[in-house]
Amino acid sequence: MARDPSAREIVHCDMDAFYASVEVRDNPDLAGKPVIVGGGEMRGVVAASSYEARRYGVHSAMPVAAAKRLCPGGVFLPVRMFRYREVSDRIFGIFRRFTPLVEPVSIDEAFLDVTASVRLFGAPEAIARAIKAAVREETGLTVSAGVAPSKLVAKIASDLRKPDGLTVVPRGKVTEFLAPLPVGKLWGVGAVTQEALRRMGVATIGELSRVAPEILGARFGENGLHLHRLANGIDERAVETEREAKSVGHEDTYDADIRDPAAIRRELLGLADRVAARLRSHGVKGRTVTLKVKYADFTAITRAVTLPCATDDGGELYRNVVPLLAKTEAGRRPVRLLGISVSRLAGDEPVPETTWDQMPLFGGKPRRGAGEARPARPAADPARTARLNDAVDRIREKFGKKGIRPATLLDAE
Repeated sequence: MARDPSAREIVHCDMDAFYASVEVRDNPDLAGKPVIVGGGEMRGVVAASSYEARRYGVHSAMPVAAAKRLCPGGVFLPVRMFRYREVSDRIFGIFRRFTPLVEPVSIDEAFLDVTASVRLFGAPEAIARAIKAAVREETGLTVSAGVAPSKLVAKIASDLRKPDGLTVVPRGKVTEFLAPLPVGKLWGVGAVTQEALRRMGVATIGELSRVAPEILGARFGENGLHLHRLANGIDERAVETEREAKSVGHEDTYDADIRDPAAIRRELLGLADRVAARLRSHGVKGRTVTLKVKYADFTAITRAVTLPCATDDGGELYRNVVPLLAKTEAGRRPVRLLGISVSRLAGDEPVPETTWDQMPLFGGKPRRGAGEARPARPAADPARTARLNDAVDRIREKFGKKGIRPATLLDAE
């Protein structure tokens, strides 16, 4: 029987100034200084800024050149995505101690459905406090949390008392909580919609909730009806774990455009390796592999291929993504961003063991018994590949993600 959506208990966890906070944690001499993490000055953008830097007006997505004008005394650091992923993995591991129902929103943000966890860990507020304490104790970082009966309200709540905040919205108090907030707090209300609502005399969520849905539908179409539901606190979306998600992927934006085909292929190898590791960590495989390319002029295209069998192997993802490059202008046009995603996900099923001819270590023909006929060995043995990937995952778990990597990526470094 499906669970009543109104009975959910949702916690939204959002790390505080994550990239900048990791940099300060790794280098305590930066404490109290305006730390700004981002790309190069020529074309880079700010990825994160400490709260000290925000006092100067520096914010995410701002050009680094503009940030330097606002905060010339700031400490400007390059993005260390590998390090942020390491810390993120530890934090998400803490989240999953309290519930398996964790929906990653980004590297530093997640929804947790703790409805079934209250028997073990107490009330939702107590769970949120325990998560915050564990993150602080084990990583030295702070996380802001919102507790509410829905994802919408939990997300809004977590943002109200940053940094290191906790806001609880009890069931039955949702509309009262939302009413005085500006309409810009709602999903889907950007600058254009805010201006249109302002002309209608609507500035707060409470005012929006009192506008007849017919009027909003006539003005904004289906989105207007959706906004009316949100303004009245109606959000029945469930927390969607990665197993249930439609796709798993990753993309990287580069400080300098890439033109060299060999460099593009190296980047794809690294992306395939990371996406495959994420698939395996969540026990899923996928059949449709999608390549995303964004050129220097910000135009983006995608190309996809569907495999006969689902996979979680980085080598197979890479072998199927590389031919898709020929269907793009990558290499002929400068590339700003590359991404790989895998969809049509299914649960990971055990791979049956298959017996193959034992191959001699130093070449020669396979050994076989007299008169025995053996099938030809295919290009890849699924059981062997699964064992190899399991070994790789175990090594990385013990020694970190740099414990073992494709040799081509070592050359790139």
